[in-house]
Amino acid sequence: MNIQDLINEKETARAFSKQAAVFDTYDAGNTIIHYKRQRVRDHVLRYLPPDSSILELNAGTGTDAVFFAGLGHRVHATDIAEGMQVKLREKILQQGLTDKVTAELCSFTALAALQHKGPYDLIFSNFAGLNCTRELQKVLGSFSPLLKPGGQVTLVILPPFSLWEALRLFRGNFKFAFRRFFSRNRGAPAHVEGVHFRCWYYSPSFVRRIMKNNSYELLGLEGLCTIVPPSYIENFAERRPRLYRFLRNREDQWKGKWPWKTVGDYYIISFRKI
Repeated sequence: MNIQDLINEKETARAFSKQAAVFDTYDAGNTIIHYKRQRVRDHVLRYLPPDSSILELNAGTGTDAVFFAGLGHRVHATDIAEGMQVKLREKILQQGLTDKVTAELCSFTALAALQHKGPYDLIFSNFAGLNCTRELQKVLGSFSPLLKPGGQVTLVILPPFSLWEALRLFRGNFKFAFRRFFSRNRGAPAHVEGVHFRCWYYSPSFVRRIMKNNSYELLGLEGLCTIVPPSYIENFAERRPRLYRFLRNREDQWKGKWPWKTVGDYYIISFRKI
C-alpha cells in the first residue's frame, strides 16, 4: 500500500471512529435505512445455510452481527475504526452474545493478518465499506484462504452510476450528478464528522470479473435504492408515505431486473466459491 492509500485508510478509520457515538441513533431513526438493511439481510439469508460462521468486514457498531447471531450464526466482526469496535464490544456484552460474536480491529486490506482466519461459510460486507479502498481487486483476491469450499461472499457496493444522483442534473447540479463517473481513478472526496477521505466506485461487471478469475460463481445481483430514494434524502418516507410505499413495491418487484440491478445507490452481489 502506498503512502497516499495508507493516509486515506487512517483518515477513514478516524472519520468512522468519530461517527460511532451517533451511528446507531441515526440508523434507528431512518426508515429507508431500515428498508436497506432488511433487503440486504433477506438477500444473505436466501443463500446462507443454518448455523454458519461469518466473517464480517467493516462491521461498524455490530448491528448486522447481532442480527445474524440472533439467528444462531457465529460472527467474527472486524472493522478498522476503533470507535466502532468499542461500541460493538459494548453491544455484545450488553446482549449476552460473547459466545456468538467476536470482534477484531483489522483492515479488510490486511486480511492475511487476521487472528481468526476461519475458515468461514460467509464473508460479508455491508453498505459500501469496500468503496473506501482503491485496492478492491487485492481485497477480493484475499478471500479464498478464509472461506470453506462452497463458501459464500455477499458484498454491498456503490456503483459508478446512480440513477437518483444522475437526476440531480435536471436541477443544474452537474458536479453531483456525475461525481461517481468522473472519479474512477483518483477517487471521490468524502467526509464524515468533519474528517475528509476518498472513496472509489466499482461496477458489478468489474466485481464479477475479479471473482470469476478467483474461481467464484455468481449467486445473485440486485439493485438497492434504485427506485426507492437513497437514505440521505432524509424524511422522504415520512413526508410522502404513499409514494414511498409505491416506490418500495416497484423496487421489490424489479430489483433483479435490468437495468434496475445496476443503477441503484448500491447493489447487492453474492458469489459461491467453486
